[in-house]
Amino acid sequence: MTDMRRFGIFGQVRTPGLRAYTETMDEETTVTVNDIPEGAAIIDVREDDEWEAGHIEGAIHVPLGELPTRLDDLPLDDDMYVICRTGGRSNRAVAWLNKNGFDAFDVVGGMGSWNIDNGKPIVSETGEEPWVK
Repeated sequence: MTDMRRFGIFGQVRTPGLRAYTETMDEETTVTVNDIPEGAAIIDVREDDEWEAGHIEGAIHVPLGELPTRLDDLPLDDDMYVICRTGGRSNRAVAWLNKNGFDAFDVVGGMGSWNIDNGKPIVSETGEEPWVK
């Protein structure tokens, strides 16, 4: 397994005993679900079981811990709108992406805001009724 400590804030996320990333996002890097442009690249950084239960159709699934090793899966020339369940993981992903030269935005409120608060559609990988896990 890769030693995630060499990836800066990702080591803090995945390595026991280290502080979690707590830097505050500025207003320019956060958006609401209604601010996401039609057809924009949405990156879902939740875990596999969360993705399978319910996700945005057309989103790209890259769990937070895999982000540094899966940059080839991202649309590097486009703005990216990063989402998780409530906003904690997406906040860390956006901070890391932007510090490394990408244009990423944190979707405030995450999937809860997308589906539960705003009624935007989601799909599941299980064939069952999709839900936000």
